[in-house]
Parts: sequence; C-alpha cells; structure tokens
Amino acid sequence: MCCDLKRRFLLLYATQKGQAKAIAEEIQQQAGTHGLEADMYCISEMDKYNLEAEKDPVVIVISTTGTGDPPDTARKFVKKIQDKALPPDHFAHLQYGLLGLGDSEYTFFCNGGKTVDRRLQELGAQHFYDTGLADDCVGLELVVDPWIDGLWLALKEAFLLQEGKGMNRNVSAVSDSRSAVPHVHEPDLTSKIQQLKLEDEGVRSSDALSQKLVDVNLVTSPQDTEPSLVHSVLPISQSALNVPALPPEYIEVQFQDTHGENPSPSLLISEGTGFEVSVTKAVQLTREDAIRTALLLELDIADTTFDYQPGDSFCVICPNNVNEVEELLHILGLSGKGEHFVCVKVKEGTKKKGATHPQHIPERSTLKFILTWCLEIRAVPKKAFLRALVECTSDAGEKRRLQELCSRQGASDYTRFVREPHVCLLDLLHAFPSCRPSLNLLIEHLPKLQPRSYSVSSSNLFQPGKLCFVFNIVEFPACPTRPVSWKGVCTGWLAKLVAPLLQTNKNILDAKGESPSTEKIFIFARPNSTFHLPADPSIPFMMVGPGTGISPFIGFLQHRQKLREEHTDWEFGETWLFFGCRHQDRDYLFKDELRCFLENGTLTHLKVCFSRDLPTAEVTPPKYVQDVVRLYAKEVARILLKERGYFYVCGDKKHMADGVSDAVVDILSMEVGVDKLEAMKILATLREAKRYLQDVWS
Repeated sequence: MCCDLKRRFLLLYATQKGQAKAIAEEIQQQAGTHGLEADMYCISEMDKYNLEAEKDPVVIVISTTGTGDPPDTARKFVKKIQDKALPPDHFAHLQYGLLGLGDSEYTFFCNGGKTVDRRLQELGAQHFYDTGLADDCVGLELVVDPWIDGLWLALKEAFLLQEGKGMNRNVSAVSDSRSAVPHVHEPDLTSKIQQLKLEDEGVRSSDALSQKLVDVNLVTSPQDTEPSLVHSVLPISQSALNVPALPPEYIEVQFQDTHGENPSPSLLISEGTGFEVSVTKAVQLTREDAIRTALLLELDIADTTFDYQPGDSFCVICPNNVNEVEELLHILGLSGKGEHFVCVKVKEGTKKKGATHPQHIPERSTLKFILTWCLEIRAVPKKAFLRALVECTSDAGEKRRLQELCSRQGASDYTRFVREPHVCLLDLLHAFPSCRPSLNLLIEHLPKLQPRSYSVSSSNLFQPGKLCFVFNIVEFPACPTRPVSWKGVCTGWLAKLVAPLLQTNKNILDAKGESPSTEKIFIFARPNSTFHLPADPSIPFMMVGPGTGISPFIGFLQHRQKLREEHTDWEFGETWLFFGCRHQDRDYLFKDELRCFLENGTLTHLKVCFSRDLPTAEVTPPKYVQDVVRLYAKEVARILLKERGYFYVCGDKKHMADGVSDAVVDILSMEVGVDKLEAMKILATLREAKRYLQDVWS
C-alpha cells in the first residue's frame, strides 16, 4: 500500500436540521490530514453515487426526525432499499460505517440510523466500523468525537484488507494460469495493521502537541473562583488545548444597492408546496392568571389545495424576532446596511471541498431578509463556529475562553455553559464584546431557520375550508447569560401577529362575530403516516392528551361526530379521553366542547385530573393522566388486547408520555399475569402494529 496516495471513501449524510451535514463536513475536513479523501453527497443525491457499484468503504451520517422517522432527505433512499424484491446479497460487496443521531427523550431513539443500518445488513452489507448512536439529550459530541477519532484507523484497515483480498485474487490467477512466475508472498496484514495503529497514534499526538497548542499563560483572575461562560478555572485554565482545525471560509458577501424586492418566504420551502393563508380567528383558551397562555388559531384554507386528516401536522414558516435582528445588526456594525441587497456567492479559490451556495439563502435579498427569514440566529453555536469566532476576537482573555469552549479539554464546559442553557450567537456577542464576526461567517455557520410544526386541531369534514391549531406561548426565563426573558420564535411571533384578533370567550366552536383578518402566514403540509383514526369506525380507542396535547383529539372527535351524523347505520366503537391540566378554572382547554361531545355520544368516557388544585375530598384524587390511566386498568387491557383497539398519546415526552407508557406496561403485566419484561414486549408489539401511537415533543 502506497501511503503517499490519498485513498477515497464515499461519505453520505441525511439531515433534517443540518446536524448530520455539519458532522459529515467535519469528517470530510479531517480526512485530508489522515491521507484520505471523502467523496461527500447528501443521501438524496442518488444520481451522484451508486451503492450497487461502490467498491470503496462508505460512511453514513444520518439523523432522526419526528418520533423515529428518517429525515426527509433520506425518504427516497429508504424507500429504495426497502424494496422487498432486492436479493439478500444485493449489497454483499459493500463495507460501511454508520453514525446515527437522535434524542433519547423519544421512544424510537436513532431510529433513522437504525432503520438504514438494519436494512443494509439484511441486504448483505458488512460493517468495517461499529455503528455509533449519538444522543442529543446528553450531547452529540460525547459519541460523535470519539467515533470520528476511531474512524481513520478503521478506514485504513479496511483499505489494507481490501488490498489483501485483491492480492489474493492475483495470486490465484497466477496459480491457475500455471505460469513460471515465482511464488508471490501474501503480505502480513496483521503486522501492517499494527503499524497503522502506531502511525495513527503518532498523527494524533503530533496534532495535539505541535499543531494545536494554545497559549497557556492566559489565566483567569484570582477572584473568579467559579467557572462560567466567560471564566474558566483550574485545570482547564492552564491546560494545553486540543482545538478543532479552523474551518475554511467559503462564502463571499457583496453589498449592493437598496433597489429591488425580496423573495417570498414561501420560496424558502424545500419540503413541499407552500400556501399563504389568512388567520380568521384567534382565541385565548386559558385564563389570564394561568401559568401558560394557550391560543387557538383558525386558518382559512378554502381557496387552496391544502388537504389534511385529523392527526396530521403542518409547518409554519416564521421569522426571527425583529428586535433581535436589529440588535444583531447593531452589534455587527451593520445597522445602516439592513435594507441593502446582498449577493451571496461561493468564495473563489476556497479550500472547502465541494463548497456550494446554501440552499436556504437567496442569491439576492436584503441583509435584513436573510437574518429575519433564513438563519436560525438562536441556534446553539457548534464548536466549529466557536473556533471560527476565535479568529474574530481581539481581547486575549476572551480569545482564550472561546478556545477552551471549543476544545476537547473544554467539552464539559461547552455542555454546561453553552449547550444546556441554549446560549445563542447574541448571548456570545454580549459575553465576548471584542468578538466581531463577519457576515459571511454567520451565513456559513448558522443553520437554516426551521419551520415550526404543529398538530392539526380540527376536521375538514366538520369545518370545511378551515384548519385550527393550538399552542402554548413558549417562555424562556432570564438567566445569567441573558438578562431578559424571551418568547418562542414562532409562538411569540404568532401571539403578537394575532393580538388584534384575540377573543377571550372559550367556547370556540360557537364563537360568533368573526372579524375579517388581513394577517397571513405561510404554511405547508407535513402529513402523519400513522397518527390517524382507525380505518374501521367500530374499533374502540383511547386518547391521552393533557394540556395542548388534547389538540389532535379535538380533530378526532369533530370528525367522529360528523361521521355519526352522516352514517346513522354505522357501528361506532367506544371512545375514551384522559385529559389533565394544572387548574380546573384556569387552563381546562375545550371544557365546553368536551361536554358537548359527551352529551351527543361522540365521546363515551372523559376522565380528567388537575395537578395544582387543592383536593376537596378526603381521598386525594390523582394528579396526572398516567395516574388516572392506572385506575382503569381492566378497561385499558380489554380495549388493547381483547377488542384490538388503539391507544393514542399526545403531549410532553419526558414528563408525561414516558409515565403513560410505564402505566400501560404495569397494566399489561397485572392484567395478563406476566412479568414486566414480557409486558414491555407486548407494548412493543402494539407499537409495531401501529395500535399504540404517540405524537410527542420534548
């Protein structure tokens, strides 16, 4: 093996929000320092690579979206490899390593990566490197960094073994031809692999000691005894640091005049067809003294082709907060340039391999449009971004601290002071006032501003031409790195947008006197493939939806009521709803509507609980929905096991959905008479059969 030649491997990524792509770019960048070359593509670009004919090792980085789906960019690829007509040796020639990204807050952790990994194995592909599963709940870098560190040796071993096989084939060919060529000795692969390990360790040591040493003479002042975002303490304050390589710049921004028009935000949609729709009603569902404010919005979709089923989700295209955009422009010294058009191009002669114009950035728009509609300015900065910010910082102490936060030695500080408190670019610029990044760095490192997803809370059958949804106005309290509280990017914007429309009456189905609205928003469909009513209306089902988790179930019940009115000869199964909130008189959402559903027979059983109300009876009532579910153990078991019914859960994952699934496991264990492990298997079977369904968020 000639060590001077760069060996190629195929690098594929499947991303939803940019994480997997950023990690793939890091792998591509590091490959060169290890004498390798990464041929990188989005997994959706199937015209640019061919796994059926791929001879070199393949590295796949893939995220997970929703409650366990592959990202949108991987849908076609997954559909292709799941073709049941493919033979079991279809990918027998393929060697690959896979890094899956996920969040253990969700039941189907890293399911996007697991789905691809499992199917490639079924089709005969072989691992050259163990699969890595990174957890965003505790910090992706805890798995990603060591997985990448070990990748290089695994790749070199794969190439060496590949050469060994090739040499074996050559030896066989010579022997079979009975030529007079002298015997060729097979290389000692074990000794070569051992040599590779020594070389790899040498490269790492060299990188750490010679290329990435950082000045250790800069220490915090004696009074700073506690670490913080801006201060470090021993030992890191005097450690030599191993920091990432400086990412090459690849974007060039040219300011132009103020003449022209910005593109429509609908053009930023890459996931489907966008619709501009009017907001025709806004209702506050909670009392003013409720801990959270819940709003219901009604959209007019009558003149569009937008279609949905109860249980579906859809996305809202939202802008960043206007005050935060203005503040960012001010800090960057660009206040007078906000209305100027800018031309964004790939920098000529950039060292970034395969650099392309970001799809979410228009080729020509105003600076303010880019910062408002295109970039997630509240995103937690990745370490590569921190590394780039080091070069834009003039104060030596601030420079050192940024180096610490992006270094391997500062991994715990990064988690504690950046990732966990959700520090964003504005927070960093306030904390490190000598840092003045260029506009091109922001475009290179800030991810795309993601549309926000909401569950539909209506039925097109019940309310033709209307789409309703419910949300809490998200509040982020002030913290040491942020002296003022924030509202959620989308919920805060929507609340301000509909303030003139707001009605305070809670009986939203009977609300009269709708005033015409000129407020419009851009939406696009995101259908849910499974979270729908049973196709057979005679099948019973149970719904668990505390707080705004009740949203899709209002659509379910509206739809069921209309079907009952139109098909009086049909048989309908029983329906259960478990609802919970803090206070009965403050945040009991859809109270009047639920009473109507009960009275007309659409809803068979309604079970409610209130976690913050003081008990009035001698026996303390259950506080949470999972506690109420346990009270109806026999009914849960009957509907799920005997009557093959459905069980739906919607709402908070960590504090509710996990508790509900634990309750169901305990019920199955008790009612079936099996141990907990066996009960968990029964629940897994129900999930697999799409009869235990979740629509949850963290």
